[in-house]
Order: sequence, then structure tokens, then C-alpha cells
Amino acid sequence: MYNDEKNLYHYTYRKDGSETAQPESNHPTVDEQIHNYQAGPQQPVQEMKPVKKDRKGMKLVALALVCALLGGAVGGGIVWGVGRSGGSTSVNVSSRQATEVALKQVDGKTEMSDAEVYAATVNSTVSINSTSTTNFYGHQVQSASAGSGFILTADGYIVTNHHVIDGASTVKVTLYNGDTYDAAIIGSDEDYDIAVLKIDASGLQPVTVGDSDKLNVGDHVLAIGNPLGELTFSMSGGMVSCVNRAINVSGTPFNMIQTDASINPGNSGGPLLNSYGEVVGIVSAKYSSDSSEESVEGLGFAIPINDVMSMIEDIMTNGYVTDKPYLGVTAGTMNAQMAQQTGLTEGVYIYSVEEGGAAAKAGIQVGDVITKVGDTTITSMEDLTAAKKPYSAGDTTEFTIYRQGKTLTVNVTWDSVPADQQTVSTQDESTQDESGNSYNPYEDFFDYFFGNGFSGSSSRDAT
Repeated sequence: MYNDEKNLYHYTYRKDGSETAQPESNHPTVDEQIHNYQAGPQQPVQEMKPVKKDRKGMKLVALALVCALLGGAVGGGIVWGVGRSGGSTSVNVSSRQATEVALKQVDGKTEMSDAEVYAATVNSTVSINSTSTTNFYGHQVQSASAGSGFILTADGYIVTNHHVIDGASTVKVTLYNGDTYDAAIIGSDEDYDIAVLKIDASGLQPVTVGDSDKLNVGDHVLAIGNPLGELTFSMSGGMVSCVNRAINVSGTPFNMIQTDASINPGNSGGPLLNSYGEVVGIVSAKYSSDSSEESVEGLGFAIPINDVMSMIEDIMTNGYVTDKPYLGVTAGTMNAQMAQQTGLTEGVYIYSVEEGGAAAKAGIQVGDVITKVGDTTITSMEDLTAAKKPYSAGDTTEFTIYRQGKTLTVNVTWDSVPADQQTVSTQDESTQDESGNSYNPYEDFFDYFFGNGFSGSSSRDAT
């Protein structure tokens, strides 16, 4: 017997190829078979014929299994092919009408979508480009910077950051409609990073000022500005990540609104808006890592509008902030190393007192070290600047000072900052020599007494 699974045949055969049963040694002869048949009923002799399975049926089953295994991808192709063979194809196209953005009025009562906030406020946002000229070893070097701002009044007063226009010789303001104006700098304040500009225009669309004290962590906010100085009137959105966040920007402490809205260079000075279209902050800074290998995103900051609105109005009226507290000293940071070398203590070292000033009237002397203002511990000039911000001219504050091994307390009634001190940096009191180069006359003084322990810039107190 031969069994071939490929051919699916079962047969017996002779050597000559004819099909039959192969005789065995005990197989009966023909006469014996007839005799046996005649003798009684016997099992019939079964003829072995070739048996062939239904190959057509098996092919159909195999095809069905293949289709099932291939699944939706092959099925989709087959359907597509059938569609093609029918001579017609179709593509579904949306018939939805474009949504028209309603132009709403900012009234402090109507909450709006992001698109509606943009439509309601973009005409109140401006692009600012400034140029400055620096005397660099006798050569005039020009530089340019870009920022943002917003229209505060219909007659052309504009708010931005101090650092956007700091040192600028020319400032140009561009409106959303493309009109460009030369802007005059009315005044600015470095400690709060605010500035007020004025353009000769009327009938402008001003912003509506909101209440930053009502912000909660998680509230939705939007920023409109000019990121990178060229992507004009772009809007980004996010949430309030933190309120009353204390950060240090180039040595100056600030109270800030933290947001994860995208903030980039060029956004500075632009409005931070709530979902009612009100200005609740002035976009001011983006956190960046000191490491060039580390990228930091989602950390933007804005100045709360409530913190600076009265100062902005003061600048509009007087050209500077008239009631900023003023101590009337020249001082520098006394760090731990310096204190150890001199036998003093950490704080702010006083090395000049203005005659008739607030400090002189309170009895503060040269050589004193300020260690506390009110309940706030002072270890640096940055601490002193931050501690003074809540006060106004005329307020009285208790100072704790270290003098000749003893701790004393004195009451200081703050003066107001003189007009000629308004543009002086609070962290770096510098003077120009005849060549126009800046130098600090007090740095040599500290180097002489404290050697390499000198740390931080000395500063005339003007905050």
C-alpha cells in the first residue's frame, strides 16, 4: 500500500503499473474464491480504486481563512477595489459653516471664548521697537530691541516694561492696523519694571484693567504680544500656575503671577488677560536655566496689575513714581565671608549716609549693618529692596542694625525718591568718566577693606 499525502491517492499496483490488489502468499486463487462463494456467503472482495479529495472545495476554504487572517486591511482594499471597479469614488467633505467670532465689549461681566478675547483686545495691543546708542571706547554702537505693550488711554498712553525701552534713543510703536508712531518716554521705574510711553494719536481702543487680586491658581489666562520680535500679535494661553510668586530678575526681587502660557523674548510688556478680556498683569519674564543644556518651558511671569497701577498713574502725571520709599544711603551686601573677615555680621553694610535724609534722621551711621526691616531678615541688597517695596514715602518702619558688636533698633520714616534718582539702578550705582565708560567709585573701597571677599554690587539706595 502506498500513501502519498501530496497526491492524495491510495492504491496497489503491479510492477507493470496496472492497478490491482497485490497477491499475498496465502491469498486464495480464483477457483478457491468461486468455491468459497458457492459454499456460503463471504465478505465481498473490495476493489481498491484511487480516491481523490475535492481540491476545489479545499481551495475555497483556504481562501476564506486567508481573508479572515488578513482582516480589515485586506478587506478595506477589496472594498476600495470594488468601488473602483464600479467606476465611481467619493470623498467626504465637511459642509460645516465657518464659525464667526462675535466682537464683544469687555465689560467685566461677560466671559468670552479665547477667540472672542483676542478679537476684543488685539486692537489694544502694540508692538514696540527701540534703538539705543552706546559709547564703546569712543565708538558709537547701535543696538535694537523689540517688545510689546498695551494702550491704556484713547489719547495714546501706552504701558510696557522698563527693560523694553531702557537706554533707548528712539522708540516706535506699531498698532494692529499697521500704523506706526514715534513714541515719547514719559517715565519708567526699574524696580517695578514698568514704563509709560505716549504717542500722538486719538480715538484709540484702550484696554480694560482688571483685578489681579481675584486671580486663582488654575484660572485661564491669555498673553498677546510679539514673540521673537517678529511674530507680531500672537496669542498664547495657559493657566495661572501660582500667585504671589517671589522671583529674582537680574538681582531685583519681584512679586509675580506665574503662568504656563508660552512666553518668549518680545512678549515683554504685553498684556496678560483673563477670560473676561481684562488686563490682570504685564508680561515681564520667562524663566531660563543657567545651564545651556537644560531647556525650561511653561514658566512665564507677569507683574500683577494691582501692584503697579497707582505707580503707572503717578508716572503719567509726574513722570516718575513720587511716593517710592527712599532711605538715603549708599550700601552694599555684607555676605558671610565678609562678615567673618571683619568681625561684623551678615546684612547690608552702610558706607555713606546722605545729610538730612531718612537714614540720617533715624540715627543710622556709616559702618552700621542693617539686619532686619520690620520682621524681614536682611542678608543682601536684594533683601533690602524687596523689604522696602510694600512701603510708601511717609511710612515709618523699625530697623534692626548691628553696630560695634551690639544690636540696636531705630525707627525710620521713609523719604520719597528724588526726581534725579528715578533712573538710577537700584543694584548698581555707576558713574561715567570723561570717556563715557562706567565705573563704581565704591568698589575699590570694598576691595581695599574686604579683599576678594567683596561680593555683589554696591548700591545707592533708591528703591
